[in-house]
Formats: sequence, structure tokens, C-alpha cells
Amino acid sequence: MITLGALMGFFLFSGASMAKPSPAPDLPSYTVALTAYNAVPEQTSSHPLVTASGAYSNPEVIAARSQDFGKELPFGTIIELDGSNITSKYTCGYDVVKPHIGYRVIGDVLNKVYTKRIDILLDTKTNYTAADGSQINAARVLGICKDVTIRIVGFVDIKNIPDTQAELTALVEKNNSLAFK
Repeated sequence: MITLGALMGFFLFSGASMAKPSPAPDLPSYTVALTAYNAVPEQTSSHPLVTASGAYSNPEVIAARSQDFGKELPFGTIIELDGSNITSKYTCGYDVVKPHIGYRVIGDVLNKVYTKRIDILLDTKTNYTAADGSQINAARVLGICKDVTIRIVGFVDIKNIPDTQAELTALVEKNNSLAFK
């Protein structure tokens, strides 16, 4: 089993650098419940634009992790989400919201009552139209997805998180050639 210390030795670079291991079999992965939230006081704190790590609450790239994953997923961990094994199809809108997920950087933390969970930050303006014509926020559309696989694909300095999903994706792809040994 690969330890987090070994992973950090392979992945952690100064600045905005990070690496994506290849091939996939050696990637550390976890099975989690996946939910989503918005950067609003009712769902975060009285300072919704600042995450627990001190990073800006950027709905394009930020995710929160439950506190039980503190050692496995420290702030700055870049994760990839895979919903192919979801067992909660009736409470989970993963396939609908998937275009807004992409890679995510762990920059926030959930309330201690939640375990084995990742919560992705979504924009309050991303809405879907229901059959009755009403607008439903993407976080509500996602719902609760069980048995989502997350994979660690690298690390980034929490002070240098890319601003957009395109920049984060480019960073992961650029560093794709660095692999586990």
C-alpha cells in the first residue's frame, strides 16, 4: 500500500505544479457519498466566499471533504470523480450535473457529522429546468450519490489553485507524464 507520505514525495511541488499518476491502477482511490453545496451562509459559514483552507470559494474547482479524510485528502489534493458505480440512481443526478464537476481541488471541509463524503461546490447560478418549468439549483439536482469513486490525481499549492476548470484540466494533463515508480 502506498502511503500519503510517499504520494506527497511524488506529487507535491511548489507553486501550482502537480502530477497525475499514470497508469490508473496505482492511483489511491476511495468510495464516497457525493453531494454538492453553494457558497451561501445557509450552507457554509458567515464568510461563504472563504473556504476552511483560506482559499476563495470558487465553484469551478473547489470541493470539500469530510473530516475523516483529513490525512488522505489534505487541502490542495486534486481529485477525479467517477460515477460509474453509483448505487443511488433515484436520489442522484450525477449524470445531469457531470458537465459541471470536472477535476476538483480539496479546499474545504464538511461538518463533523458527515463521514466518507465529498461535497463539490457548485455555482448558485447553475440551474436546471424541471418538468413543471421551475428552476432547480445544480446542487439540489445532484442530490446524494452513493458509491462514487474518487481518485487522487495530484496536488496543488492551496495558494495557487487554478481559477477555471479549463486551467485545472490543463494542469493535470500537462503533468500527466509524471508517474508512480
